[in-house]
Amino acid sequence: MTKILVVDDEKKIVEIVKAYLEREGYEILTAYDGKSALETVKQQYPDLLILDLMLPQVSGWDVCRTLRADSNIPIIMLTARDDVTDKIIGLELGADDYVTKPFDPKELVSRLKAVLRRTTANRVPKAVLKVADLAIDMDKRDVRRRGESIELTPMEFDLLTTLAQNPGRVFSRLQLLDKVQGVAYEGYE
Repeated sequence: MTKILVVDDEKKIVEIVKAYLEREGYEILTAYDGKSALETVKQQYPDLLILDLMLPQVSGWDVCRTLRADSNIPIIMLTARDDVTDKIIGLELGADDYVTKPFDPKELVSRLKAVLRRTTANRVPKAVLKVADLAIDMDKRDVRRRGESIELTPMEFDLLTTLAQNPGRVFSRLQLLDKVQGVAYEGYE
């Protein structure tokens, strides 16, 4: 079942969107602030995110920016900010669509289906890496040892996958930082 995370600090909007999407057969996860949204994405791996911009704790802009740093999860921004500049910024940050409030829930459902069609049609599933007794699911960013889940930070996961994809290769600390953080990382040796 396709999982959708709906993030909005207005509980009434979340309930309306949830009701319409559940009728369409989607599993709905909810969050009411940006921090909870990021935690839910990390733990539940939703297939799509419907995201308000004006959120407590962590803004929708920052949620989008954080997710785009290491994820291709489709994002539909659902917000009262209807200025053209806001729409451009949202799309340039990595949103796949931008819907302004007030909105028609049926239109939102149609846009969601269109985004899912575009993003899932081109998605090539990555293989699950098997190393000794570890199973590393690249899409879900999940590591299991003998079927039991292992909690890793994003950095730990990236380091593990880099090493698992290059068995027998020795890396310097700087090479690992380049692979995991990118060449723009400003760390010291």
